[in-house]
Amino acid sequence: MQYLVCLFVIIMSEIVITKADLNMNIHIIYSIIALIAACLCGIITIPFVLDFCKKKGIYDLPNQRKIHKNAVPRLGGIVFLPSVLIGCCVAFLLAGIHGTTSVTLSLWTIYFVFGVTAIYIIGIIDDLFDLNAMVKLVVQLVAASMLPLAGLWINNLHGLFGIHEIPFIIGAPLTVITVTFISNAINLIDGIDGLSGSLTVLILCGFAISFSYWQLWYYVIIICSLIGILLAYLYFNIFGKAEENRKIFMGDTGSLSIGFLLAFLSLKLVMKNSMVLQSSSDELLLAFTLLLVPTFDVFRVSLLRIRNRFSPLRADKNHIHHKLLRTGLSPHATLITILCLALAFIAINYTLYQFCNLTVIVIADIVIYSTFHLLVNYIIKRNGEKPHVF
Repeated sequence: MQYLVCLFVIIMSEIVITKADLNMNIHIIYSIIALIAACLCGIITIPFVLDFCKKKGIYDLPNQRKIHKNAVPRLGGIVFLPSVLIGCCVAFLLAGIHGTTSVTLSLWTIYFVFGVTAIYIIGIIDDLFDLNAMVKLVVQLVAASMLPLAGLWINNLHGLFGIHEIPFIIGAPLTVITVTFISNAINLIDGIDGLSGSLTVLILCGFAISFSYWQLWYYVIIICSLIGILLAYLYFNIFGKAEENRKIFMGDTGSLSIGFLLAFLSLKLVMKNSMVLQSSSDELLLAFTLLLVPTFDVFRVSLLRIRNRFSPLRADKNHIHHKLLRTGLSPHATLITILCLALAFIAINYTLYQFCNLTVIVIADIVIYSTFHLLVNYIIKRNGEKPHVF
């Protein structure tokens, strides 16, 4: 009898595991469908955007600060949010038909939609009419302020520099600054073909793994939709030829919208909320590591501008891709180098986390990043140019 009981327990456990795996596989399938739908939407609509830009003469013209030598349409980002929406709707519709996923709108989701819509609209206006940087910054701050007002804010640093729980009066402005900073980081690093898009795909893959671990499948579907449209965009951005009117840039519409989306996903991941996700230092380290290269670059460049008594919003050619190009690397080699740097930090931080706490890892990252730039400066100097300190 006891053997029969044991056999029954084993069989039931196998059934439970199989059902759990089946449920996970179904959501993975929905996520892949969202990715494919968004990608197809981009492949279909981007050529229409290219033709529209050619007809209206809407181009990003080359100048002394920019890398490209030909006039290239810069409205690629206008298809991003609609494609993501279509990808999500297709996946959610299929999931709803099969009764495997239910979607509920929280207050922060509604506020997020208003925020990202404002960013999207201001990006389109800027790509068409070149808005003042301060106007864009004000809109970004207002959009970022919607998240803590809806209850989504940085409320715990999980021991980073000895800080754990954070009161709302401090966490709210910290959240606004962080969201705005991440949004601009993605925007400002968008200087060579494929860089911003490729880094974002890498970041999104990390987020997808983490959200799938917590079984927050609706976020995984959103992330996969983003990856889908970015893959379509990267095809035209990297392999398209400007002479044939098949090359396009994402513009501020794309980079600012994506930056805001990444900031939102980061907040969802790191905010400690027992009702949704019991965040820990693991999630904080993941978000920090994935966003390290673009955020460190903007922080470094901003410090350099302030040191030289310029506005932090002043455009220049001191970003990481500019420096690597001055070492003699081609744009494609520069792209690969920066992606390898991002992957190296992921591997380094994962290894260090087995032995060190968050504070030590952040300090180690700063040292490694500074050493990397000192090495780049040395190569630039050897090439006969005057490098900057950072």
